[in-house]
Amino acid sequence: MKKDKIIYWTATLILTGVMLWSAFNFAFNPEMKHAFAHLGLPNWFRIELTTAKLLGSLALLLPFTPPKLREFAYFGFGITLISAAIAHLSSGDSVLLEIGHTSFFVSLVVSYVYYHKLHPATAVA
Repeated sequence: MKKDKIIYWTATLILTGVMLWSAFNFAFNPEMKHAFAHLGLPNWFRIELTTAKLLGSLALLLPFTPPKLREFAYFGFGITLISAAIAHLSSGDSVLLEIGHTSFFVSLVVSYVYYHKLHPATAVA
């Protein structure tokens, strides 16, 4: 049980750390406006994504988050990581960039699996 908790929290902290770091960059780094334009994305999406990443991270980190809301956060982060990979690849960015997206997606899956291992009663049917 202790090993499972360590694995869960390590994966969750990696995932939420990356999401919070990118949300901070989206909000405060002026180069991000150009990066979103390079990907063909509008500026309002940068703001929306920043908000979603902050709320999703809180949903995964706070222990009193309802299970369905936690599921939405996992799903949203999964869509975000897959969409980021597609956007970067279709914009001609390096395939090496996808190593990051893939490793963070693995962190998401590990966090999700171990959350349900630690809280079997919260599995959404």
